[in-house]
Parts: sequence; C-alpha cells; structure tokens
Amino acid sequence: MPSGPHHPTEAARLVVLVSGSGTNLQALLDAAAAPSFGAAIVAVGADRDGIEGLARAERAGIPVFVERVGDHATRDEWDEALAGKIAAYKPDLVVSAGFMKILGRRVLGSFPVVNTHPALLPSFPGAHAVRDALAYGVRVTGCTVHLVDAGVDTGPVIAQEAVAVRDGDDEDTLHERIKTVERRLLVEIVGRMAREGWTVSGRRVRLGRA
Repeated sequence: MPSGPHHPTEAARLVVLVSGSGTNLQALLDAAAAPSFGAAIVAVGADRDGIEGLARAERAGIPVFVERVGDHATRDEWDEALAGKIAAYKPDLVVSAGFMKILGRRVLGSFPVVNTHPALLPSFPGAHAVRDALAYGVRVTGCTVHLVDAGVDTGPVIAQEAVAVRDGDDEDTLHERIKTVERRLLVEIVGRMAREGWTVSGRRVRLGRA
C-alpha cells in the first residue's frame, strides 16, 4: 500500500471519486479553497454520468472523467482503465467520497486511497452499516476514515469518531448525524495527510513526519 511523503513541500494533488450527490466532495472543495489546507483537487472521477457530484466539480472548474463498469468486459479491465484515468492527473492521494464500487488491484497498487465508513470499524462493515448497528442495538456507533485495501472496509484505520445512538433514532436520522461528523473528519484527515505526510506500519497509520 503506497505511503505518503515524509516531507511534503507543495500542495498535494487529490483525485476524488464519487458516485452520487457529492456532499463529501463539496466539503473537500470548500476546504481546498483555502491555501492553508495544503491540497488541491485536480480531478473528480465517477462510475456513472449525470450525477450531482460531477456537477459540483464542473461548477468549481475541476476536470471530470467517467469510467463505467458496463463499458468493459471484466472488472479487471474496468479497474485498469480507471487506474489510467486517475494516473493522468498524477495524484498524491485518491479520496473515495461516496464511490460505490470496489476498487481493484491496479488502482490500489498504484495510489493510496482514503475512504470513509459510517461505523466504527471493524464493527459493521459493508453497505448497510447504519442499519446493522441499529439492528444490533448498539448505543454508540460513529464513522471511520481508513486507507483502502483489497477487502471490504478492512483497510488500516486512520481516524475514528463516535456518534451516540439516541432513543427513537431510525436509519435516516442516525445516518444524517454520522454524515455531519464524517464530512468534518474526512476534511481534517485529508488536510493533515496533505500537509504532514503519513506512514503505514502493519495496520497502524501515523500522520506526520517520522
């Protein structure tokens, strides 16, 4: 898994991947508007056309690209094509911001990828984390920012923050509170990775210079 530079000297280049409305992307766009953030979004990619996430990027003047799984005979071919599209922008970091496809070995072997998950991993991995946490009856859940590996929500944890489950919560109300924390934590962690660098040792991710 690629690690970040120990001594970043200029704004980090970010490619952000989206599949939907792009609220996490918007939080990153807003943060990156300040030079002190230390990172610039150089492209936004998607796995489908006509989504608000791409529209947000276009309104901000950010280049966009689309790589659809259905345009390729196999997932490996799609992954190779996606890796090529990403590589054209020479990113220091790729951010999966609501990207609803599992990335393959070509992407993951070429770029460090950061993702968020609406639970405290390793609890409740997968696509229904909020629903699963409610069904289990936990009193505390939260969100996780992690590096992506070949598994499903199994990559090394970078940061986590707890969110209390309230009496009367349903999936929608709980998920909305988690999303608020998720956006803030993602912006904080991506900014720190851009400004300070990071290293990975086993399952431990350390932000900052060694």
